[in-house]
Amino acid sequence: MSNTEAWNQVLRQSAEQLYAHELEALKKADTGHVPPGWSMSPQSVLTFITGGKAGKIDITPKYIGNRRLVEMAIATLVTDRALLLIGEPGTAKSWLSENLTAAIYGHSGLVVQGTAGTSEEHVRYSWNYAMLLANGPTQQALVQSPIMRAMEAGGIARFEEISRCASEVQDALISILSEKTISVPELGQEMQARKGFSIIATANTRDRGVNEMSAALKRRFNIIVLPAPDSLDTEVEIVKKRVAEIASAYELQAAVPTDDALHKVVTIFRELRQGMTLDRKDKVKSPAGVISTAEAISLLTNSMSLAASFGGGEMTDEDLAAGLQGAIVKDDDKDRVVWQEYLDHVMKKRGAEWRGLYHACKELNG
Repeated sequence: MSNTEAWNQVLRQSAEQLYAHELEALKKADTGHVPPGWSMSPQSVLTFITGGKAGKIDITPKYIGNRRLVEMAIATLVTDRALLLIGEPGTAKSWLSENLTAAIYGHSGLVVQGTAGTSEEHVRYSWNYAMLLANGPTQQALVQSPIMRAMEAGGIARFEEISRCASEVQDALISILSEKTISVPELGQEMQARKGFSIIATANTRDRGVNEMSAALKRRFNIIVLPAPDSLDTEVEIVKKRVAEIASAYELQAAVPTDDALHKVVTIFRELRQGMTLDRKDKVKSPAGVISTAEAISLLTNSMSLAASFGGGEMTDEDLAAGLQGAIVKDDDKDRVVWQEYLDHVMKKRGAEWRGLYHACKELNG
């Protein structure tokens, strides 16, 4: 089996696999200065992220939003500063981080996933304890963290949801970002980062107060805040693009959502998220859970799966209603009341084109 055939069997391809032909085309067409350790010039990285052309190859946009924010992120990584992407859930922090890493370094898999269980060993290094007991501390017994591997190779490591980690784990990064070294006293060695090394971290604004980052650590990052999509049309474009990509990857045997279905879902999400109808005439209550762009993408993908598996392949109001119910009503008591009020006070009044979806939602929420 060829590498291409093997990749096609992977449930979720990495960015460098999914867009391999685009990355190769950009490298061939690149005429700009390539910084040490990079695969292509900053201008080509920008084209990869925001879309454009490389020779005769169309480069699809990976991030639809403020182009200047992407330029700032890339410029940060040209220097020795680390990058911190902050935003609400669903603002494409991880997606942007992965695609930036794929374009710059060609390998986006050096990842530390921040959780309450993440330890300092995940940031620095650990040991193969069987080898350690048998032979003592040796180079062979050393288990490098993704960050240490990135330092050794001159690549980029990703630190997802950094604010989910305990403060002592976060602070293990301070010396790494300041000195660009990791000391291994057991071996009397010091790992020094090669040119090209950097870290892209992400943090969720909903996690503020969980493990607040120290001022000392924040000073080691250039911080970029990624906003939610600023308009209905922009959010619809994002959702439409990602749903089509995911449906293709999963080989869902259903028609892609119509523009009408996309606009309805995004309208509902934006109104519940903002606590107000789009025309700003009526206030609405917001559910306890996250009503993000990523949730809208997941909802529509699941609705396509329903239509393909148990329908005629065309997404119906019943398929959409099932997805909406699951996405919005997460806290049964509070969210069910919020959703019921939205149906009765907003959706019901929107006329004939919304009537089918309204009745399908009412049936499920009744």
